[in-house]
Amino acid sequence: MATPRWRILTARPSWICIQCRANSSVASRISPPPQALRTGKNKNALLNVPARTRFAPSPTGYLHLGSLRTALFNYLVAKKTGGQFLLRLEDTDQKRTIPGAEERLYEDLRWAGLNWDEGPNVGGRYGPYRQSERTALYRKHADSLISSGHAYRCFCSAERLDTLARHRNQQGLPLGYDRKCASIRPEEAEDRAAGGEAHVVRLKTDGYPMFHDLVYGKTGQNRSGGKKQLEFIDRVYEDPILLKSDGYPTYHLANVVDDHEMKITHVIRGHKRNADIDISLFKDRGIMPSALLNFAALLGWSHTSKSDVLTLKEMEEMFNLKITKGNTVVAFEKMWFLQKAHAQRCASERGPEIQELEDKSSVVAEEILAAEHQSTERPVRDIVTLLLQADAKSYTSPEEFINRNKTFFIAPSDRPAYEPTTKNASSATVSLSALHTAAAALTLTPESHWDIETHRLNIKSYNFAGSLNASDSPSDTDTAAANPIAQDKAFKKELYHYLRWALSAGAPGPGIPETLTILGRAESVRRLQGARELTTPVVQNTCRVPKTPIKLTRATVNVSGMEKNADNSWMGSLAPK
Repeated sequence: MATPRWRILTARPSWICIQCRANSSVASRISPPPQALRTGKNKNALLNVPARTRFAPSPTGYLHLGSLRTALFNYLVAKKTGGQFLLRLEDTDQKRTIPGAEERLYEDLRWAGLNWDEGPNVGGRYGPYRQSERTALYRKHADSLISSGHAYRCFCSAERLDTLARHRNQQGLPLGYDRKCASIRPEEAEDRAAGGEAHVVRLKTDGYPMFHDLVYGKTGQNRSGGKKQLEFIDRVYEDPILLKSDGYPTYHLANVVDDHEMKITHVIRGHKRNADIDISLFKDRGIMPSALLNFAALLGWSHTSKSDVLTLKEMEEMFNLKITKGNTVVAFEKMWFLQKAHAQRCASERGPEIQELEDKSSVVAEEILAAEHQSTERPVRDIVTLLLQADAKSYTSPEEFINRNKTFFIAPSDRPAYEPTTKNASSATVSLSALHTAAAALTLTPESHWDIETHRLNIKSYNFAGSLNASDSPSDTDTAAANPIAQDKAFKKELYHYLRWALSAGAPGPGIPETLTILGRAESVRRLQGARELTTPVVQNTCRVPKTPIKLTRATVNVSGMEKNADNSWMGSLAPK
């Protein structure tokens, strides 16, 4: 996905209009030396003083990935400098406003953890923070521009403007306004406006000065308006509209007035948008807020950490203004990597986010059980909690996670036939009887000690002597059956393979000690007994017969720290017949 190019505008450009110069003292105090701004070599000097940043969305749509990233970068600058992050609602486009979009915006930002210091529902010294409630302020500034000759009232009808545009288009001329109303005497314009005649207010532009951008350096349109067109008969001017006929301001006026009045010091915004995706789509897929913010931050920001896995707090502490000038391509696979990493982090920290993962995953598990008319002896929430502790590294979404671990809720009914890891007739093999014995020995652990560490210790310390059948090949016998280390490795490999098949039908998932713990003692015993019954015919009919008879030795297993000699009587129905 190509990311937007970024721009960082500072509160002290190289040119300030007459109206703003008188009130620019605050911006001047917090801005770095002019030389730093002109050269762009000391952009991070801006992070040495408290910053006031803003995120100013419009309720004409919902929060998307690009706007979330814009909000995040402005938030991080404010937090890095100990400043304030403002939320301002640009709701002057009444016709395109979507019902409920404002509330969704607040909900999505809070879900992501980007809480604002000033704004709607919070308040602040420079409110109100909805532009629709600031129209009197915009009219005041528009009147000031009219009085100083920098703006004028335009009474042209929509039909005239459309005719003008079509005529110039047919002639191959650039579009623009011919300033027909600029020649109206101010007194006449005021009288017509006072009489209720529909009109707009236009800015009288005679050129656009260059300005300094911390990403692009000196930039701007550098156009001279109508001055270069004086020799043309059909000259036109841009003269953008500041106030619409309904009295609401356009972006050109409201945005600048608000930034000025609210003492905004930094403006970070995207230059273009690609692959805009509604945040709700990520939320519905179960993406964690921390993972999504982490992913958004990597789209255009060069951090200094050795790891790409970053929490919001870590980003606040290390944020810098090394923002990519060009487009950056980051695959969505990166987001899934971050999702797994943050799930694993939250599971180990037992933070608030893990509660949400448990809630959503439990709902999915309950739905699957209900659909298949199944139930569990243990509470579903308990199983989910243990699963996330053991397998959070595989978490992508509640649905995928529960389906991946479905066998923990519903015992497999159509498991495939067991196949040993070693199928080569010339290789040393582990007898199924030995696997049955080892599996049964693990179930000796009492309920009070049925935990991961005990199972791990028991598997590690199990005495496998005599469990490995030598092959017909002398060389294999020398390297495997006669080598204790090789024997241990071969036996443990086959035992893990058998236990995974017996407990979860070979499905991928947590390790065997974790699997035994999550299933619980009773369910583990049931599944091991079922697996033994399925493989007993294989022992009688299909197992390769070695040259010498197999003699089962006494197995030794450590149960809760106690050595116990097993003579098969303790196995009950699990004992080999």
